[in-house]
Amino acid sequence: MVYVLEDTDKVQELFEGWEETLIYSCLQKVMGKVFVTDLENPKSAMAFVGCFAFYAGAPDKELVATKPEGFIIMTPQNEAWAAVIEECFADAKRVTRYAIKKDTQFNVRYMLDQRAHFEKEFGILGYEMKKIDGEIYDLCLSDPVTKDFVSSFGSKEKYLEWGRGVVILKDGKIVAGASSYTSYKGGIEIEVDTVPEERRKGLATICCSALILDCLEEGLYPSWDAHNLNSVHLAEKLGYEFSHEYAAYEVARTCRTH
Repeated sequence: MVYVLEDTDKVQELFEGWEETLIYSCLQKVMGKVFVTDLENPKSAMAFVGCFAFYAGAPDKELVATKPEGFIIMTPQNEAWAAVIEECFADAKRVTRYAIKKDTQFNVRYMLDQRAHFEKEFGILGYEMKKIDGEIYDLCLSDPVTKDFVSSFGSKEKYLEWGRGVVILKDGKIVAGASSYTSYKGGIEIEVDTVPEERRKGLATICCSALILDCLEEGLYPSWDAHNLNSVHLAEKLGYEFSHEYAAYEVARTCRTH
């Protein structure tokens, strides 16, 4: 049987060395949950937040088979866990994701220039930038493209307490944004997107620049994990450095919302 683990200290060692801030969110009990099959002496664990599940410790088929509802990105700690995922979900799609180093020396001058460029060039075209507040939170939820800027937090109150984000609007509609997909004690994990008709204008870069500058002013670390090489290249413009590739599995892809 699978249980929610309240005392997450019991699985700290299982995730030791895994530099993934979504795991930090779960272990710190900021958001997300940790699942185990043994509450007293867990040998295996799943950290789950948003649509991401991370499996650590001794491979456990029951833990994998008891999948949270909807679209899930399952990330195995090693190939033994990967084999269990493939056994449990034959239609799972194995994908490559790209980890980004956590000791970033940010290109602050570049980001300041991006923010100034927006104010000079886009303001006259009817675009405006706003931080995500209660009103913008509701607006984010109204569009599948922008929903993930805030949805992992579960409530407006939780996002306003822990989340950070900026969006660009045109004619009252969000056309681009960068926000905290998740938060942990000391930082956030960045989620960025642009509506299809507004892409290739540099809006994602501008939003990320503004959000990262805000985080740095608050002493928060804006973590980045890339789902494709375009995301890696955008991150590198801002000062991030590529670390390594890793495997993940997309399960129940027909339920995907982003």
